[in-house]
Amino acid sequence: MGREKQYWLLKTEPGEWSWEDQSANGGLSKWDGVRNKQAQKNLKTMRVGDLCFFYHSGPKLRCVVGVVSVIREWYLDDGDDGGAVDVRAVGEMRRAVDLKEMKGDEGLKGFVLFRQPRLSVVPVGEGLWGRICELGGGFGGDGGGEEEEG
Repeated sequence: MGREKQYWLLKTEPGEWSWEDQSANGGLSKWDGVRNKQAQKNLKTMRVGDLCFFYHSGPKLRCVVGVVSVIREWYLDDGDDGGAVDVRAVGEMRRAVDLKEMKGDEGLKGFVLFRQPRLSVVPVGEGLWGRICELGGGFGGDGGGEEEEG
């Protein structure tokens, strides 16, 4: 009946939308502004409960910094000529995972991020997801490691 959970990577320039922005206001946000047709197709494929790496891109910083969960599937957005999905922050990576580190890891060979570096929404296979989480020591809210009391 239900399909398996899928995993994704969402890229954003920290100057436009950062992990700190995402974490504020209950961690809720609309993920919109995606113009590339392949990236839009990936957004349209997302389902409630899918997990996404939150990836800072840009000239100075390229790394996975957190994880968000899809809480609302693709919808047309009045203020945008495209559509959007809604996401909620799950937790920050215990250690940011840099692009250079990922490219040097044998377990991540063939990652779409390396083949299509300009694509802002990319699928992440379950094995790759696990490996990136391992490199980053997991993320807050994953049940591993000690969580801070808040």
